[in-house]
Amino acid sequence: MAFDATFYALVGLILFFVLIIYLKVPGMIAKSLDERAENIGNELAEAKRLREEAQALLAEYQRKRKEAEADAANIVAAAEREAALLSEEARQKTEEFVARRNALSEQKIKQAEAEAIGAVRAAAVDLAVAAAESVIAKKADAATRNTLFKDAVDQVKSRLN
Repeated sequence: MAFDATFYALVGLILFFVLIIYLKVPGMIAKSLDERAENIGNELAEAKRLREEAQALLAEYQRKRKEAEADAANIVAAAEREAALLSEEARQKTEEFVARRNALSEQKIKQAEAEAIGAVRAAAVDLAVAAAESVIAKKADAATRNTLFKDAVDQVKSRLN
């Protein structure tokens, strides 16, 4: 029997497979593949956990954003109410100020009117006294003047005492 190259190739292949089985290469390959599958599974679980955390954070931030928007709307509404109250208060104060100023102006007008009436009366009295003095001076003689002067001095003395 002649051994040709095919026979030696077959023997080499069988020896190669026996050596691989003896060195437990398929077990090492299976173990390596199992470890890799486990690592991939762990990475997938970690990715899933991170995704769930991200979803929870997203939901929390969306809730906080909605709360912040609601708070902002409440603040705007409160500011609008306060502005309306301040506007109404300013309008009332302005009306009160105008009413006080009108009353003060009317009071000053009445006072000026009373002063003018008093000034006119004083001027009328002064004019009447001057006219009476002029008439008396023209019609009265020296004796009448002396008598009137003495009567006036006596009246002043009686009023002062």
